[in-house]
Amino acid sequence: MNHRNGFNPLSRTTAHRRAMSRNMVTSLLRYERITTTKSKALEVRRYAEKLITRAKEDTVHNRREVAKFISDEKILDKLFTNIAPRMQERNGGYTRVLKLGYRQGDAADVVILELVDYKLEADADKAEKKSEKKDKAAPKADKPKAKKTASKAKEATDEKKPKKTASKKTSEKKDESKAE
Repeated sequence: MNHRNGFNPLSRTTAHRRAMSRNMVTSLLRYERITTTKSKALEVRRYAEKLITRAKEDTVHNRREVAKFISDEKILDKLFTNIAPRMQERNGGYTRVLKLGYRQGDAADVVILELVDYKLEADADKAEKKSEKKDKAAPKADKPKAKKTASKAKEATDEKKPKKTASKKTSEKKDESKAE
């Protein structure tokens, strides 16, 4: 019998499908969460689960086997040093597929493919850290000095204005004498 012994070709050539799968698995491991169509997510999940299982045992052989599929060295290192140790207690099921709905243009099922231990709070923490950095940077800025220079510039223009008005008065006197 040939039950469940196959794959979804996704209407692509072999080279295109392999390249797309490698790129999507790399993105999944980099961001730990990607948005894609349901059929692509189910295919990508197969590869990602196998790679994570291999990465749980950090040997030279396993690194080379995974490196055949993932070409980015930073992501490869992240997989073996960060992601695989987090999944050490699990016996599979490292990814999760969450349904989002249908895409507007072609009504394709859109899903989120993410690692099981992905925490959405991490994004909130990053936003809080950024706001704290901005708050800390604001007092260090030279804003008061900028105001002083602006006030000095106003004083300089004020000093010039009476000279201009004096010249206007003399020009007005000349105009009056010409009119007479």
